[in-house]
Parts: sequence; C-alpha cells; structure tokens
Amino acid sequence: MSADLLKLMALDEEDLAILSAYMQDAVFLTKDARFSQETGLFELRANRFVWEKKRSFFRKPERRRTSLIFKRVQAVRSVGITRGATDEVSNLLAIQFEKNGEGPDGSIILSLSGGGEIMLDVEVIEVALSDISGSWEARATPRHRG
Repeated sequence: MSADLLKLMALDEEDLAILSAYMQDAVFLTKDARFSQETGLFELRANRFVWEKKRSFFRKPERRRTSLIFKRVQAVRSVGITRGATDEVSNLLAIQFEKNGEGPDGSIILSLSGGGEIMLDVEVIEVALSDISGSWEARATPRHRG
C-alpha cells in the first residue's frame, strides 16, 4: 500500500473537525455502516475524496477507501436513510459533536446531503480514520454552492 495513506485519531471536538474536513464528500452505501451494540463500535466504510492532494492540470482528482471507527457508542439513530435499502448511496457532508452537558458525553452527528443524518450517542469522542486502499481516479471533483 501507498505510504501516503491517512491514519488519524480524534479525541476532542477540534480533532473531529479535522476528520470532518478529510471526510467531506465521502460516499458510502447504507450497508457500509454497521453498529455493534455488544462492542459499542460503529464502523463506516466510505470512498472519500482525497482533498489533501494538490490537483493540477496533470493530476486527476482521486478517491480512496477509508474506514471510520467510532468507539464507545451507546446508540445510533438516523433520519433520511432507508435502512432496508442496503445499496442506497449517501454523501457525507460533515461530522460534528453536540455535548449533552458538562461531561464528555454527547452526540456525534454525520450530516448527509439531502438532509439525512446519522446520530451516534457516545460516552466520549474517540474516532479512528484509516485509509484501507490506494487511490483511484475520481469521476469528478465535488462542487459546493457558495
């Protein structure tokens, strides 16, 4: 595998904002999001857009398969996702944290295009991002309206 594969950890809101930037415009199938109540792990495997590589006329945009593992998850809720439609494609726009109070617990919110959300109720922020494949050429560069 390539030496430029990302491996990052988020343990606070600032770290989570960095992971969010790397995961912006990642696409995934509903079946690529899994929660284990037993272990308290929520895993999302997605094809992330490689924003960190400088693109030029000669360098094409890339995507890379990435795993996000959220630890110490107590419950998962979703809005705007059809759970039975395993091949439904979602586009991740942002990852944010909402505290419940004074403690470290709260909800990690994965905001999706079209208004969908996945909410993870967590004891603390503990998230690992790992690229699990090399890059391939993306069909297009995501564009956002300003």
